[in-house]
Amino acid sequence: MNVPRIVVATRPTALQRVIERHGTPGQARFFLAGRGQSLEDLQRWDAEQESALALVDAAIPLDWRRAYVQRRDLDRFLFEPDDIVVALGQDGLVANLAKYLDGQPVIGVNPSPAAFDGVLVPHAPAQAGPLMRAVAAGAATFEERTMVRAALDDGQQLQALNEVFIGHWSHQSARYRITVGDNVERQSSSGVIAATGTGSTGWARSIHGMRHSGLSLPRPTDPQLVFFVREAFPSRSTGVQIQEGVVSAGQPLTIYSEMDDGGVVFGDGIEQDRVEFPWGARLEVSCASRTLRLARAIPL
Repeated sequence: MNVPRIVVATRPTALQRVIERHGTPGQARFFLAGRGQSLEDLQRWDAEQESALALVDAAIPLDWRRAYVQRRDLDRFLFEPDDIVVALGQDGLVANLAKYLDGQPVIGVNPSPAAFDGVLVPHAPAQAGPLMRAVAAGAATFEERTMVRAALDDGQQLQALNEVFIGHWSHQSARYRITVGDNVERQSSSGVIAATGTGSTGWARSIHGMRHSGLSLPRPTDPQLVFFVREAFPSRSTGVQIQEGVVSAGQPLTIYSEMDDGGVVFGDGIEQDRVEFPWGARLEVSCASRTLRLARAIPL
């Protein structure tokens, strides 16, 4: 059996980002105090992250390989097919990781349960060791979370765990033609969101609740998506009949751009990692062929 490689993925803590912005802890404290805020919470979360990282590091067997990667370096990191990935941080870190993986199992570890919900990082740091060994031995259970794929007709594509946004990069009016099944409509709107079951607890859920939608949101493992048109504008040439719907294996969502410039597609809220969507381009949105393999529990 090959010696497993554990890849520990993290992101800078809020304290590290604040100090990076202001230069020193003293300057950061002065800045926050002037706005009625405190550095103490940030210091506590930073200490919890360091403690959790030490526990995870100590739990990796000495004869196993190990690697460490920060979120900002994910696009340059080379994952190996047999890697076991430990995501140490908040839920968004798992979404950041998902598009760079191709079947590698992910163990989500929550360093600060009082601060982070832990939907995608449900495990305490002390559980990391037993989970790593269970995954390596083929004894862990997994939740196969559906991902979304957005593919342009020129071959460009992106994948995301939560949702993809299709619209104008500035969030001004986006013009396009949308097709769902036999229904076709030219629209002008604030853009379109297509979300997975995982994403249905975030941006899509907010839209769903705000408009009191009767659409059933999918579960994270369901092989389907939902889409929502944001603030469609009725005019002589644009309609508002297609507002939301389900995207299934047999019924992808197709959108043709009618934007001179500024049309974009991006996933999981990462606007800088986007593909251009110029006039005439065709985009097909569907469930991705791969899933996120999220380790959930150790069988008894």
